[in-house]
Amino acid sequence: MATSQIEKVREFLTCVICKELYTDPCTLRCDHTFCRKCVTKFIQTRPDAVQSKTIPCSFCRQDTKVPHPSRPVEEWAGQIKPSIIIQGLIDTLGTEEDAPETSSTCCRICQQLGETTQGVLWCPECEVALCDRCVKTHQVSPILQNHDLCDLSSRSKGRRRVKCAEHKSNNVEFHCKDCQKPACQTCCIIKHRACKTVVTIESMKPEMKTVLLEKRFVMGKRLKVGSKKVEMKNQKLQNSSRSTELTVQNIKSICQTAINKIKEKETQLLDELNHITQTYAGQLCSGVKLDEIEMQMYRQHCEFIDQALVSNCEMDLYDAYQAWESGAVELGDVRDTDTTDTPRIDDIRFTPDTDNVQHILHDLQLGKIDVTYQDEGTCLPPPVRVDVIDGKMAGDKLKPDLSGVTVLVVDGIQTVVVTDWANKCVKSLYTRNNQPCQSRLPLVNSSSGVTQLKENQVMVAVPDPSQIVTVEVTPDLVLLSTITTSKGYYSLAVLSPSSLAAGGRDCDGYGIVDILDMAGHVLRSVTSHNNETLFRSPDYMCVNNKGNILVSDWRKKSVTCVTSEGDVVWRYAPTGDRALSFPYGISSTGTGCILVVDGNTNKVMQLTGSGVYVRDVLISKDICDISCDKYGFLLLCTNTEVKEYMLV
Repeated sequence: MATSQIEKVREFLTCVICKELYTDPCTLRCDHTFCRKCVTKFIQTRPDAVQSKTIPCSFCRQDTKVPHPSRPVEEWAGQIKPSIIIQGLIDTLGTEEDAPETSSTCCRICQQLGETTQGVLWCPECEVALCDRCVKTHQVSPILQNHDLCDLSSRSKGRRRVKCAEHKSNNVEFHCKDCQKPACQTCCIIKHRACKTVVTIESMKPEMKTVLLEKRFVMGKRLKVGSKKVEMKNQKLQNSSRSTELTVQNIKSICQTAINKIKEKETQLLDELNHITQTYAGQLCSGVKLDEIEMQMYRQHCEFIDQALVSNCEMDLYDAYQAWESGAVELGDVRDTDTTDTPRIDDIRFTPDTDNVQHILHDLQLGKIDVTYQDEGTCLPPPVRVDVIDGKMAGDKLKPDLSGVTVLVVDGIQTVVVTDWANKCVKSLYTRNNQPCQSRLPLVNSSSGVTQLKENQVMVAVPDPSQIVTVEVTPDLVLLSTITTSKGYYSLAVLSPSSLAAGGRDCDGYGIVDILDMAGHVLRSVTSHNNETLFRSPDYMCVNNKGNILVSDWRKKSVTCVTSEGDVVWRYAPTGDRALSFPYGISSTGTGCILVVDGNTNKVMQLTGSGVYVRDVLISKDICDISCDKYGFLLLCTNTEVKEYMLV
């Protein structure tokens, strides 16, 4: 292996905690791998993890539940399954680094004999290079003659052997599904003799490839969604910063308004005090002047009487006496003649209303900060849009009119299957090698509902001429079979491997839901309940996690849950603001939540498994159908495209 390649491999096999090659690697639930000893050390630095009995990932912070938390913390990491693949890569890397490139191409048998001979063939079983002479010896040996030899140049493509940790000379060739452990032949005889399901690792290859492809698909999708979430959260962070600045300005503004109002009250009080003080001072000054005039008048009369008394003249005394008797001299208050209506101020005091001011300030509401929290109860998480798939493809004569949608994962490839009413076909939309791919299957007439039958098969309703078509998804579309039914059906939902529900019209044009066998024969019909007609246009349906049929009827403006026997479990037909306008597509998640499309309002609504409204999940134009898969992905089918969301 070239030096640059070795460095890249070493980087991949390096623990992010200790920065060394993995030692006894173990993989957490989030699929991140660490040295087992590093996981133990990291747990001991996290008291919250010890308290919650979980192992946190030092990379993404996701928690992994400890299978047996009652054991000592030092043993928790030992309960995590080992990463056999990564350990094998480390062992291979060690072999590559220990042996020079030239020596790995030399005959190993000759090297042990002290000779250097160029090898010509490679034995994957023995993991040795052999020269022409040793090849002949190898082929005639009774023990080795069944080994398949290959070109030396293709030795890296041969099967890699992993030695048993307990029986060092034996290769790991088996897997015990009961114990979930790898095993060599000796392990099978000694330790797994009583186990019921011990298979060869080679026989598990198709199963492992399927699981890994599925894992790869889900991880790829989650990586895409994670990138979208980071982008959204960064945008929210920026918006939060701007919103905080604006809120600070608003708070300061309202506080300043309150301060200005208090200042205004202060000015009013000071102006009032100044006015009253001036009035009081004016009244006091006026009173002083009147008193001075009154005293001057008294002094003059006193002098006049004194003069009369001093002269002792009877006429002077008579004049003074006559002046007093005639009333010319009044001993009353001069102010008694004041006719003003202005009340006289006696004193000025300010009594502060401290209690009232404190009460007002305590109850003063400058504003309110509202915080919205995500619903964590029965509400689904907010969906994040991850892709938009165009429904138009080569061969379409008309603008697409998509009416039904379902999604499958075929060999690790997500495949969206839609029906196109206008172009009378079924379409599959998928991505391969990062390139968008399409496939179309023409039908005899317009198709409506589509439902998944098997992992790689769907069934399509063709109302006219009353057919149900079974299609294989490879992910290209291949017609498998066509059955003719007694009625034209618009919606389908598989109940079991031997039966399905179909929604359509009877001969009188009334809505009906039939339970069919896989040959299209009617086993029973669901039409009414308590003498009330249940359906008029049951054009969309699905099966929930309890095996009941959910029927969306746009003419009845209702969603009805019925059993396969025809019993009504519940019915959702609200009135008022929440009344359904045109209920179209309907789907059920793995947890039992129900999603319904309301065509007129362009809403996707969430109901509980018992038919109770929870909330509006999202709004999007021209939605007709909806489909949820087991991985948490949501597909909305509009007239011309499919929008993919993830419930994060």
